[in-house]
Parts: sequence; C-alpha cells; structure tokens
Amino acid sequence: MIELRNNGLAFQFPEVHREASCVIDFQRTLRIPDDNKPYPLPPGMGRFPMHHIDDYAAKLPSEWYAHGGVFIPMYQSEALWINFSGAYPCAIKIAAGKINAVDGSNWSRALSIEGQDYVVSPEQPWLDGFNVAEGYIRQFVAMPLGEGYSAEEQITGKGEQGGLQLIVYPMKRDWYERLMDNRSQEFCLDDTPAFCVSEQCSMGLASGGLMRQEIYDDPFGVDAWDQDHGERCFVHLVNSKVYAGVTGSSPPDKPRTAKDYAAAGLPWFDYYSDTGSVTGSEILGGLTGLGAKFIQKKGQPLSDNDSVEPRIVKSLGMKRIVRQGKF
Repeated sequence: MIELRNNGLAFQFPEVHREASCVIDFQRTLRIPDDNKPYPLPPGMGRFPMHHIDDYAAKLPSEWYAHGGVFIPMYQSEALWINFSGAYPCAIKIAAGKINAVDGSNWSRALSIEGQDYVVSPEQPWLDGFNVAEGYIRQFVAMPLGEGYSAEEQITGKGEQGGLQLIVYPMKRDWYERLMDNRSQEFCLDDTPAFCVSEQCSMGLASGGLMRQEIYDDPFGVDAWDQDHGERCFVHLVNSKVYAGVTGSSPPDKPRTAKDYAAAGLPWFDYYSDTGSVTGSEILGGLTGLGAKFIQKKGQPLSDNDSVEPRIVKSLGMKRIVRQGKF
C-alpha cells in the first residue's frame, strides 16, 4: 500500500511485518554547476509539493492517468534529490524515464542477481543523481521531454516515459527478525485533456553536474528482499509553468542558484559511511552532461552554470566520540 502523506510517499507492507515501511520524498535543491568539477552535497530546501494524478486527470495527459501515481512541479533545469527515511530495511529501485539510475539498464521489476541495481534504505539516506562512477553521481536535473536532454532520450533515442519510477521491496520477515535479534553486533538502524499536453507539460531528468556520492553495497544480499510484496509508483514531473493551470495553486518559488548560495557562505555537505560502494555504470557514465548538451543544441552556455567554490563543507554520518578529559 502506498499513501501520500505530507508530500511524501509512505510505502507500507503490513502483510510482511507491522514495522515494514519507508517514506520517500523529493527535495528541492541547488543545481550544481556542470563543469566536470566534483562538488559536495548541496542542501535540501524542502519537499516538492506532491499531488495525486487522479485528482487532476482531466487536465493531464491520458497516459499519465494510465500510469497512475503522483506528480510534482519542477522548473526547467531545476534539480532534485530523493530522500529515504524509515528504520525498516528496504530495497529501492529508481529509474528516470525507465532507465535505472544505478546501473543504466532498462526498467524491470525484479532485483538483479548479477549486479546491484538498487539502493538499500536506511543505509542509503538519499540519492542525488545517476551513478556514473564509483563514488560519483551526476545530478538529477529536469528538462523538457522530447528535446534530447534526458538520460532516457540519450540512451534509448526516444522520449516516451519521462518522470521517475520507483519500486520498493521490504526485507523478508524472517530476515528482519533475525536482524533484530542480533542488531547490536550485525547492523545499526538509524531512526532517522490536454491543457498540459499543449504546454509542454512532461519533463524528464537530464544528467547534471558531478557530485561526490556513493551508492552503498547491499549488506544483506538479494535473497533478503521480499519481491513478492513490492509496491511501485510513477512520479510524473510537471513543468512549473503549467502547474497553476493544472492545480489552481501557485508553483514554488524559483530555486536559488549555486552561485548565490556559495556567495552567502552557507554550508555544503559530505556524507561518511564505512560501507563499501557499487561501481559506476558505464552506460550512465557515457551520458553527455546537461551543460555540454545545452551548448550542442542551443549554441550557447547553460544559464547559472558558473563554477563556484564551496567554502563551508560539513561532514554528516561520522561518529562523534565524546572526549573524557580530566577531572
């Protein structure tokens, strides 16, 4: 069962275990410069507003209704990151335009047994983009579908799907119960018609700036996940210019630029974990970044793409040992 709660998707699996659940939301963030220079993690600037497709079916493309799910508004060249929360372990597959964001393969329901094509929550707290190399991603950036920018179009040659696709599998009950019996030794869980069509409604995700981020290894293995009880959801991306016409609500304010944020001396972030990471995808690593693709297509640089120097970088996830001192 999937519920929309406070602009987040609550995936629940009571048939597996009463605690089997996780929440996925989509965070507004800075679009980092696409200059082939790796950047630390940009901040989250709040959740994107999220709506049921069924509530606005008359103003959305008919194929969106067939897909079901939800939609969020995004400005052209706006970035997002995906936030995972919940203590119960879950395996999560993420695709953009039905291109797997971890290994670049075509969408499939099953978890791969040949190489990890999913992330594991709560070990993986978030995902900011496409896994292009070990320890590096390229940021998820929204661009109009059908113009050749999206990862989907670069890999398949077609812009048919757009949006994001998710499927969540909870840990099997017996695995979870054994895990809880031995958690102090094995694993620590953190508690942590067509108005839209005519106005270029559909958005896909392009490959943006380079960021330091690891996709962590599954510490349990594919057999731990209950693939008989998965829940999937299509997250459509609506161009913010037509959002008011669809919903009657104003879109969020345009996001700040990385240049403005850095100039204000505000913090960026690095995340630390001693868990191993998966290798990058050769397919995704071969994508043309948005900055270069924009020049190819438009003959001019992408706006707000100036390099910046993050002055304050805070470490997250590191253990902070309390010093005893003398007394």
